[in-house]
Amino acid sequence: MLAIKPLRAARLTLALLAGAVLSSDAFAHAFLDHANPAVGSTVRGSPGEVKVWFTQELAAAFSNLRVVDQNGTPVDRQNSAIDPRDRTVMRVSLPNLPPGKYKVFWHALSVDTHTTEGTFSFEVVP
Repeated sequence: MLAIKPLRAARLTLALLAGAVLSSDAFAHAFLDHANPAVGSTVRGSPGEVKVWFTQELAAAFSNLRVVDQNGTPVDRQNSAIDPRDRTVMRVSLPNLPPGKYKVFWHALSVDTHTTEGTFSFEVVP
């Protein structure tokens, strides 16, 4: 019978547990789940804000939303914040936007310290 020393057995057990944990969803990134206005949507009239939901809770540091017009000019109110009641939600206020195409840039730092970023567009029509 193969005898394993207690210290070696403990190390082996820890290595197996670490592998199981690291391969689980516990260390997944925060990805964009959905948004309002919806990704690629056309909305009638100016929305008052852009609100995005992520697949994990976000850390306030380094998480932000920016909205620009079709010329790349920033149009949001620069008050991007994580919702304190639901840390999977981030929002930024908008002024009254004229008809046109807008692009949202998002950067998310999840509570597990992984970052993701991306963009999506929406259009405002009268």
